[in-house]
Amino acid sequence: MSPALKGHAAMLLFSALVAGSFSLGSMAANEIAPAAINAARFALAAVVIGSAALAMGTLNRAAFAAPWRYLVLGGLFAVYFVLMFEGLKTAPPVSAAAVFTLTPILAAGFGYLLMRQITTARMALALSIGAAGALWVIFRADLAALRAFRIGQGEFIYFWGCVAHALYTPMVRKLNRGEPAVVFTFGMLLAGCVILTAWGWSDIRATDWANLPVIVWITLVYIAVFASSATFVLLQFATLRLPSAKVMAYTYLTPSWVILWEIGLGNGAPRGLVLGGVALTILALLLLLKDSEA
Repeated sequence: MSPALKGHAAMLLFSALVAGSFSLGSMAANEIAPAAINAARFALAAVVIGSAALAMGTLNRAAFAAPWRYLVLGGLFAVYFVLMFEGLKTAPPVSAAAVFTLTPILAAGFGYLLMRQITTARMALALSIGAAGALWVIFRADLAALRAFRIGQGEFIYFWGCVAHALYTPMVRKLNRGEPAVVFTFGMLLAGCVILTAWGWSDIRATDWANLPVIVWITLVYIAVFASSATFVLLQFATLRLPSAKVMAYTYLTPSWVILWEIGLGNGAPRGLVLGGVALTILALLLLLKDSEA
């Protein structure tokens, strides 16, 4: 398998794991302050990734040269996650996933500004098809719902988090100096933990950790281990092998994964016509794969 195809496989798994944070996050968002849960998330994820880096023997002093790089990346992802949980207080999971699908366009713009990455005609077509498919899925194949779309407060807040996420993607490629993905991820997590702890110290102290609802602990473990530790490594791995626009194109699959999560949690199944949108997102990914091979 070529490096590009490995990057695509990593992002396919990434999109499935990220989707779970929308469904679980919406259930826990109103039970704990966003800064508090995300500080704990970064700390737990840093322990997991740091242990893996030590076990692999890749953690050394050279990896922490120019530590400001990790502060930049950790700060961007800290902003993203805090605003995500703040937005999920009022935005439904599928609606938040709709906002998340704006990141490919933003990432393409940042990729050009920072790395001079050019979006080819085939990539632009794939991104357009993927966007159409995502919208079809997001609005459950209901044209009336699409025409009546209005941005809520939660969606607006989360949009600015997505801007930070889109900027993070090309910044990884720009700031990486050959460090393995697991080491680079650990540095970012550690820096993010420090930033969030300092920023949200009052929220952390005010949280009654011993009496939090079970759903908060379930969400914390999931987002720390699966939606943070695993996805950070997958994202770092993919961004070193794919242009930013292609990496973020996999966000178009997130609404489809979110719907599957919602079904699994007993929140109902979408109409059959929604599958047409899923097919469009798959077509978009096939176009990206073909472009990669070319």
